[in-house]
Amino acid sequence: MPSLANTTRAILVITLAVAALALGDALIKLSSGSISLWQMFVLRSALVLPVLLGIMALAARASLALRHPGWTPLRSLILVAMWLAYYAALPHVPLSLAAAGYYTSPLFITLFGALATRSPIAPHQWLAVAIGFAGVLLIIKPTASGLSPYALLPLLAAMLYAVAMLMTGTRCRNEHPLMLSAMLNVAFILTGGAAFLLLPDPAGTTSDFAATWTPLDAADWRTITILAAAILIGSIGAAYAYQNGPPAVIGTFDFTYVGFSALWGWLLFTERPDALSSLGIALIVAAGVLAISGPRPRPAPPRT
Repeated sequence: MPSLANTTRAILVITLAVAALALGDALIKLSSGSISLWQMFVLRSALVLPVLLGIMALAARASLALRHPGWTPLRSLILVAMWLAYYAALPHVPLSLAAAGYYTSPLFITLFGALATRSPIAPHQWLAVAIGFAGVLLIIKPTASGLSPYALLPLLAAMLYAVAMLMTGTRCRNEHPLMLSAMLNVAFILTGGAAFLLLPDPAGTTSDFAATWTPLDAADWRTITILAAAILIGSIGAAYAYQNGPPAVIGTFDFTYVGFSALWGWLLFTERPDALSSLGIALIVAAGVLAISGPRPRPAPPRT
């Protein structure tokens, strides 16, 4: 059982990690239209990967060999697809609402985990699913005038994340966290490079998925550097926190991402969710905490 000191450090680390990730996502939203997603994938990971390799070299005594050469790349590609869905929503959806939609992932982990193991879902977990679904309805407002297809993308991201995390806990369980992070960044670089090779470059397009390589100024490079630092802090911090603290406790503090997203959205975009959306966010957070409060399924770490 983790000591009180280790648990306290793990809580502080996961809070720092999700604050960094929320800031990074806010910057993605702020820079949308000036830097393509593919370009951001390549440049951000090109900065992160050498740092990760350096850390791996210092940790040479640890077992860093790739143990699952098939499942680990597949997990990385699923996470890349998750990030694509989430990032595509950010230019069109308030950051706090996108974050709340994404953090329905514990509900999908509960459902998908039960389907994969053919085991029953506990009553409190069914209650969590119902509460979370009610929160989603309050946020996306599924009426003829209120439903935006972009509001569904964070839910798709949550589903993909749930699949990837269940895969992490089964097929990739013995992989070192540094290796998982390194493989993810390799997948970002390869996916971005493939997009520039295979997708057309429509001049003047405003599409989120346009394969356009834009010349960057000093401010853009600062943004890319901050994004690299954010994902590095987030991925390593999450791994440390879940290795050194009780998963249920750390999973609860993982939900502070939603609060940090609301804070960055207010500071950078003056976004203020309406009353129904605020209630929906609160319901989703409560449902997520309820879903991970039971002994099964085991909560998975945040974005790695």
